[in-house]
Amino acid sequence: MIMNEFNNNNTNNFYDPYDHGEHRENSYNYRSSGSAGYNGYREAGGYTDFNQQGSSNEFYYSPNKPKKTKGKKVLTGIIAILSIIAIGTTSIVGYTLITGKNPVSTEASTSAKLDSKSDSAEQDDSSSKVDRSNLPTLEQLATPADAMKIPDIVTKVSPSVVGISCILSNGTATGSGIVMSSDGYIITNAHVVKGAKSVSVLLPKTYAKEGTKEEELTYKATIVGQDNQTDIAVLKIDAKDLKACEFGKSSEIQVGEISIVIGNPLGLSLANSVTSGIISAKDRILTVEDRTMNLIQTDASINNGNSGGPLINAYGQVIGITSAKVSNTYGEGLGFAIPIDEAMPIIQSLMENGYVKGRPSLGVTGRNVSSTYSEYYNIPRGYMVVSVKKGSGAEKAGVKANDIIIGINDTSISTLGELNVVKNKCKVGDKVKLTVYRDGKMIDLNVTLDEATNTETESSTNQNEDNYSQQYKNYSDLFRDYMYNF
Repeated sequence: MIMNEFNNNNTNNFYDPYDHGEHRENSYNYRSSGSAGYNGYREAGGYTDFNQQGSSNEFYYSPNKPKKTKGKKVLTGIIAILSIIAIGTTSIVGYTLITGKNPVSTEASTSAKLDSKSDSAEQDDSSSKVDRSNLPTLEQLATPADAMKIPDIVTKVSPSVVGISCILSNGTATGSGIVMSSDGYIITNAHVVKGAKSVSVLLPKTYAKEGTKEEELTYKATIVGQDNQTDIAVLKIDAKDLKACEFGKSSEIQVGEISIVIGNPLGLSLANSVTSGIISAKDRILTVEDRTMNLIQTDASINNGNSGGPLINAYGQVIGITSAKVSNTYGEGLGFAIPIDEAMPIIQSLMENGYVKGRPSLGVTGRNVSSTYSEYYNIPRGYMVVSVKKGSGAEKAGVKANDIIIGINDTSISTLGELNVVKNKCKVGDKVKLTVYRDGKMIDLNVTLDEATNTETESSTNQNEDNYSQQYKNYSDLFRDYMYNF
């Protein structure tokens, strides 16, 4: 057995970190690990002595912290309090000297702000109690203060909205129209009456008297004039004392204001249906079937059968001519109308001349060469001439059927729409240079523009694409290995 002893009184042999000239009480413990053997605990020495068998010993040092007297604790507390007071006083004096502001007034301002916030919170709580039982509708928010109510607008305009019924070579078609004069002039879309063998107009029931039959409200109409480029047509019926609509100014409309549509969606069985919305946009430039048009956009519902009907403002005035064809082309929820400011000169010219006076024309009809046909038959994209009007500027310049117009005034074109954009910037009598593709060669021809009097001039023909397969095949046989660059 190994005996271990340690004399605590001999403090000079150990470093005491608390020894700064003062007497410290230290406690040293020594433990010998091995077989258990307890020799006792020495109270005065402050150590534990274990007598154990084994080969390893552990020694650890646990100093006792000096004890503070009660007087020292009180003195320390007093000094701390005085220090805090001194620091606070110094800070206040320094703040006042530097900023020139009184911190007391700042506290008062802060208190005032808190009171103000409290008042604001009370006001917010009061505003949350506002009566919401009579909130304005969307239509009320979208109309000026002096606007008419929608029922009054419908009562005013409905007598001026008629139904259009057409008999075509392959069926029937219906649309809407607008009474523009008491003696029977009717406005509608050109595509509504295009290709019609006969046209009739059905007046609304407001003209019916007791015992009047529907046949008595139906009138045979003649086509005074139609313009495919602007999609406007004018009809005439033999009737009197009709209620003409009131025209407004499309230039004065604002995006967000209310818009109303009255027409015959999906046929005459739903005659004089009313839909409403807002003006979504104005001056929308869209291309529809090779025609570039400036249109009004609305979210009022426009369906098949609404074509040719009125777009109405908050005063019961017609500001546009709706076109379901354009709406269906571009997507659901997007309605379009021809601005009445642009339509009126066309309408007046059609009434006076049967066509739009002063519009330039090449004197040809044809169709676009699609990219599919261009690749398959190895021919360029462009506007392929189907027929040339006798005596026209195109005939005099040497333009022939099957020529493909690929440029005008050194501007490359691939569709009729692109051709018309350049042509319509010219005037009747101007000369234009056409670049045509013929027999594998590009030829320049100078054409003097005539005045357009035929609605089919510079338009796409109604024939089916399959009818042109042979024409394309002829090009393919002649120019199979020709690489076209323009």
